[in-house]
Amino acid sequence: MTRTTRGYIARRRRTKMRLFALNFRGAHLKHTRAIIQQKIRALFSAHRDRDRQKRNFRRLWIIRINAAIRERGVCNSYSRFIHDLYKRQLLFNRKILAQISISNRNCLYMISNDIIKTSIGANPL
Repeated sequence: MTRTTRGYIARRRRTKMRLFALNFRGAHLKHTRAIIQQKIRALFSAHRDRDRQKRNFRRLWIIRINAAIRERGVCNSYSRFIHDLYKRQLLFNRKILAQISISNRNCLYMISNDIIKTSIGANPL
């Protein structure tokens, strides 16, 4: 039986795979089977790390806010500060609060002092 050569469709599919693997090294760049496996792994890691990146940034923002709050002794803890924000219905997200704590600490202290004044006025203990 004579050998039939595949048409352009398979070649076009492999070429698209190779274009994905331009920055890979070694066999991951040369061999089609290794390219396919590496592409699956790369896309899986990218999908997983998108969620992980969101998680890590949220942790970073919380750490920055907590450090800024405890530096001046505004609140005992981050959780108490966030709880007071929600009680006052000041809906700042953590990203904005972290940026304020880095760039303009006086603004963060004004917000926290306002919270403290209203909480002291509300609960005369």
